[in-house]
Amino acid sequence: MPKLSKTRLKEIENAAKNRREIVEARLSRRDLMRMGLLTAGGMLVAKSGLSARAVSAAGTPLGPPVGPTTTPFVDDLPIPPVAQGSTTPLTPTPSIVPLPGESRVEAHQRYNEFHPQKYYEFPVREGLHKFHRDMSAQTIWGFNGITPGVTYHAYYNEPILVRLRNELPAEHVGYGDPTISTHQHNGHTPSASDGFPTNYNYPGSFYDYHYPNVRAGVDAYGPGGDERETMNFLWYHDHRMDFTAQNSYKGLAGFYLLFDERDSNNENDTNPNAFQLPSGQYDVPLFLADKVFDSAGNLFFDLFNLDGILGDKFTVNGKIQPVFRVARRKYRFRILDGGPSRFYQLYLTNGTRSNVKPPMTMISNDGNLLPFPIPVNFVRLSVAERRDVIVDFTNCQIGDEIYLENRLVQDDGRGPDEDLEARTKLMKIIVDRDAPDPSRIPAQFRSLPTIPDTEVKRTRTWRFERQNGQWAVNGQFFNEEIPRAVIPKGDAEEWVLQNNSGGWHHPIHIHFEEFQILSRNGRPATGIEVARKDVVELGPNEEIRIRMRFRDFVGKYVMHCHNTLHEDHAMMIRWDIQG
Repeated sequence: MPKLSKTRLKEIENAAKNRREIVEARLSRRDLMRMGLLTAGGMLVAKSGLSARAVSAAGTPLGPPVGPTTTPFVDDLPIPPVAQGSTTPLTPTPSIVPLPGESRVEAHQRYNEFHPQKYYEFPVREGLHKFHRDMSAQTIWGFNGITPGVTYHAYYNEPILVRLRNELPAEHVGYGDPTISTHQHNGHTPSASDGFPTNYNYPGSFYDYHYPNVRAGVDAYGPGGDERETMNFLWYHDHRMDFTAQNSYKGLAGFYLLFDERDSNNENDTNPNAFQLPSGQYDVPLFLADKVFDSAGNLFFDLFNLDGILGDKFTVNGKIQPVFRVARRKYRFRILDGGPSRFYQLYLTNGTRSNVKPPMTMISNDGNLLPFPIPVNFVRLSVAERRDVIVDFTNCQIGDEIYLENRLVQDDGRGPDEDLEARTKLMKIIVDRDAPDPSRIPAQFRSLPTIPDTEVKRTRTWRFERQNGQWAVNGQFFNEEIPRAVIPKGDAEEWVLQNNSGGWHHPIHIHFEEFQILSRNGRPATGIEVARKDVVELGPNEEIRIRMRFRDFVGKYVMHCHNTLHEDHAMMIRWDIQG
């Protein structure tokens, strides 16, 4: 990056300050248009010192601020703590219907059938967080006041209830909106607990989320559901309408891991059907998120960037370029692209020895294990996608240094340009000890369910488009009151996803039900796309055909682009399951 003059830096800082004042007023996109600050096309009016797209008096485009210099690989990789639940019900006792003082307005579905066996209660509040040892602690929003939030270790056939108390300040300073809605991403979750964008949890209130932890297909296969529909790698994040990008960027996100009798969270499991994947301290979640900081080291978010925010600082589990010390054995890395807008193509590269490149084996694509493990040289992620990989350090030497490196070039919110010229080291790995390794990589996992042509009730086409500088689906912006599809419970459908937005990439996420990719641009799915997924990267001018069933619960859900700037402005649809 070229060195900027003092005048240029001053212009950028002034523009950022002026924009922050508007952000702190918590004006919506519609408010800004009424005030004449947004054009009909959704662009902030070009006033120097205000617009992210404005120019200085000298004609220089005003861009984001430039953050402080940080030394890489000096902070240890933090591991989010595991949430601790209780078998004792909460006070007040949870109920099918909303309680006095609760923000929830809908009754829980099938609550007694999947009655909670464990209870959790956490505040959603401000906390102090240090992104790097060279930076001061600053205020973030976090589940239990930390970011990433606590990691849930949940188990199939053990329903839980999570009470989230919203302790965020109603009159806060900075970007974001303290009225929140928490989405369990990839969960087969009843509508009232899915995190619909307007199922608000207001400051000073609480919201009880009921997670049955059941596989899809319980109506057809019984209480255990369809074993082929097992999900293991989920996460959760804020999903408040118009503010998903701001609130999740500010810290409201975390991991939700589901285990079952085969993926049992125990590499020493003597059950002959257990996969015995690396567990405990060797099962490591990695939350990737790039950030923008101003010159004072404060986390920065540009409300008026509707295309996509790209940071020049790269965090893993909330730390800028941390270091992680490993033993000579296998590890399970659960890698999540937490956004808001960057795509990754990740490699393990040698540090101290040219021949040190531990083998990687991919075992999942999003929430589900693949039918078979696949050896890979790299891991590609669009926003909100997840990959489980087994990395084997067995043949390394003590003292070896390896880097997790992103090579995908991306200059703006359009998405990657497919060049592999970047050399951004996200995390340093140091091999520093020996450890026993009873874990293994099975030859196969679970088979995939299929949906034959005869079961498909209807086909729908969804066009993801750029319209007047904003984002639309089939020519319409998101309206939370109007379902764009109403689907009878139990039906199977085929959806055609089309990208008509020019050179833009859109990671498309569908709530509640997972899908299988039939084809991409007319070619059958191959490789790691032979899987069940909840996010799919829809590239420029691409068409993807998918199939899925809609089962077990009814209510309202959404589909949207998971570049959260696109989602908020307003590339999302509501769809309903009707009983």
